[in-house]
Amino acid sequence: PVFKGLTPSTLAAVADKMWAEQHLAGDEIIRQGDAGDRFYLIRHGEAEVLVDEGDGPRRVALLTPGMCFGEMALIDGLPRSATALAATDCKLAAVSEKRFLRLIEQTPRFALQVMRVITERLRRRDPAA
Repeated sequence: PVFKGLTPSTLAAVADKMWAEQHLAGDEIIRQGDAGDRFYLIRHGEAEVLVDEGDGPRRVALLTPGMCFGEMALIDGLPRSATALAATDCKLAAVSEKRFLRLIEQTPRFALQVMRVITERLRRRDPAA
């Protein structure tokens, strides 16, 4: 989870920048190819991550409470690399791109945790990473 190991003051700084969103099972939260504008943390429920490489959507992950998504497009400015669907009714915490990037700049522990999430995902997809 992205907030694992963060100090109470860092958690408070991050939480202060986020707002709540709710999505019903089956809702599309983000779409592959769209511009990124938010980072999400799953508070309750599950979301499935789908990637379409031209042969139809393929599930690459099931995200559970404490897990996050949406960070890559905010960091590199490229379109979303996957679609996220609410697998169950979900409660999410969201933060805008501007606030997310400010958190990365001002909160090194948060930035490190985000890097760890990205690294873990890369290693799962490519063991040589």
